[in-house]
Amino acid sequence: MSTTWFDAPACPNSASFFGMMGVASALVFANLGSAYGTAKAGVGIASMGVFKPRAVMKNIIPVIMAGILGIYGLIVAVIVGGKASGLNPECGSAGCYNRYTAYSAYAHLAAGLACGLSGLASGMAIGIAGDAGVRAVGQQPALFVPNILIMIFAEALGLYGLIVALLVSGYSQSAETAAEICQSTV
Repeated sequence: MSTTWFDAPACPNSASFFGMMGVASALVFANLGSAYGTAKAGVGIASMGVFKPRAVMKNIIPVIMAGILGIYGLIVAVIVGGKASGLNPECGSAGCYNRYTAYSAYAHLAAGLACGLSGLASGMAIGIAGDAGVRAVGQQPALFVPNILIMIFAEALGLYGLIVALLVSGYSQSAETAAEICQSTV
């Protein structure tokens, strides 16, 4: 006994691939940015800490800010993955059809890319500026506040990606609407 699968233009069987690529790209790219920012700023902290060990804890802020970027990616991946998991294929007496619309899949891909690539860019900015900043603060403590301001603006890039990703992921259709769309095109 074989099952007939309907491949509607509005709900292609490949839609799940694009949605899950959004999940993966949000997490992977944001974590790449987080790892780079942590490593690069950590090198600066270690270098500065050799000469001023008491200033290490004061200058750990770039590492913390870089770590937050990975959390942004995790948040988007969980939200998009949760929305996609409710759109499993549905089978009836006539056959099976996909309930994941191309529109929803592309919205989820766009959300993942927005968050992930913003997190990557933010992590690179935090790492490079944090490395130079903590070394400068080690030599001139008056540069602490300007360094923190630079870190805040670098972190804001990742936050912008998170906000856009949350908005775009909300553009996808609900399970009921998707079922209506997919059934009507079969």
